[in-house]
Amino acid sequence: MINILHAPDFQQSQRLRLNTLIRLRWLAIVGQSLTVLVVAYGLKFPLPVSLCFALIACSAWMNLLLTFRYPAAHRLTPLSAFAILTFDSLQLAGLLYMTGGLTNPFSVLMTVPVVISAASLPLRLTAVLGALVMVAASLLVFFHLPLPWHEGAPLEMPFIYVAGMWMAVFSSIAFTAIYAFRVAEEARLLANALAATELVLQREQHLSALDGLAAAAAHELGTPLATIALVSKEMEKALGEDPKYREDVTLLRSQSERCREILKRLTSLSSEGEAHLSRLPLTSLVEEVTAPHRDFGISIKLRPGERIGPEPVGRRNPGVIYGLGNLVENAVDFARKSVTIRWSWDEAAVTFSIIDDGPGFPPEIIDRIGEPYVSTRQGTEAGGGLGLGLFIAKTLLERSGATLDFRNSSGLGEGAIVQIAWPRSVFLHPEQAPATMFDTA
Repeated sequence: MINILHAPDFQQSQRLRLNTLIRLRWLAIVGQSLTVLVVAYGLKFPLPVSLCFALIACSAWMNLLLTFRYPAAHRLTPLSAFAILTFDSLQLAGLLYMTGGLTNPFSVLMTVPVVISAASLPLRLTAVLGALVMVAASLLVFFHLPLPWHEGAPLEMPFIYVAGMWMAVFSSIAFTAIYAFRVAEEARLLANALAATELVLQREQHLSALDGLAAAAAHELGTPLATIALVSKEMEKALGEDPKYREDVTLLRSQSERCREILKRLTSLSSEGEAHLSRLPLTSLVEEVTAPHRDFGISIKLRPGERIGPEPVGRRNPGVIYGLGNLVENAVDFARKSVTIRWSWDEAAVTFSIIDDGPGFPPEIIDRIGEPYVSTRQGTEAGGGLGLGLFIAKTLLERSGATLDFRNSSGLGEGAIVQIAWPRSVFLHPEQAPATMFDTA
């Protein structure tokens, strides 16, 4: 099982890029400038143009400062990003104060900094920023300059309309921020889980490559050992019965021969045994994934089902062995007394089922099983074996071409059922089938 510990701060790769905020601010500066120009000189509405452009210039100055101070790829710490987004919120609040407060239709843009924060910053900072924006919005209800309108015909909005705008801003912040945070958090968890899966795959691939490394070592060491053996043999002949060196030379020769025998066995293991070791019948697979879990006080019952045709022989896949072993381990962890393993095959499919007599999957998560960090079972504490490990097992098995089905049993004394099924053509070893996807580790 793999465990990933989350630090309270975000990792470097998950921090917000400064260049992203700079580009967004330039877009906001252009939009704000065009709006002021159109309202003041296009529509001829009275507007404090100088003050508005002074606030817009503050944003531009901030952008230039950050651009020249930091490299484009710089990633902000959460507090730094929070400070920049707070500045953006206050700058927009200042513009709204001079242009009608919440009666301004652009007041809905106050939600933008909060949404950016929800997608990239910790929840506590997003909550603080959201509260700050709502305080500013509340103040803009009562304190603001008149909304730009035709001279001599001031536009007075009823209070109920302003209250409705306040509710719209609040609702937009709450809904969009929560949605953005959930989407970003799921993406982060999925990225961490996939990274852990890749680590498992790399480890299994390294283990599978050891026989090839042994063969390469035997090949490279063969020539120098042959030279040592030849030289030691010649030295033994030249020294004859010399009592001073003969024993040492004889020992040197015997040890070089021993090294050559060891390397010969390694080469034989890689070349002659590779084909045999790569083949794994289904019954052997069942035994291999269940054997490590027999000594934990839970009875593991093997119940073969319908078997039509010859036994399928698959290719030894470390990912499949790990995935099935993880599912059996979960069943043993949650079982009360026993776990039943069933397998069957026919001309179309190969099936492997794991049934425990535990409490089963709770209805509220049964449709989400296999997602990373879903880790609750009935009658157990959170984190009890249905999190990242199950996600990795599911991913590895699906890569091999299997489909997985998680459900609760309706049979007496049975709890959860996990069924794994491969199309027979996908499961078979290349010697039994023309093509296979089983070797995907």
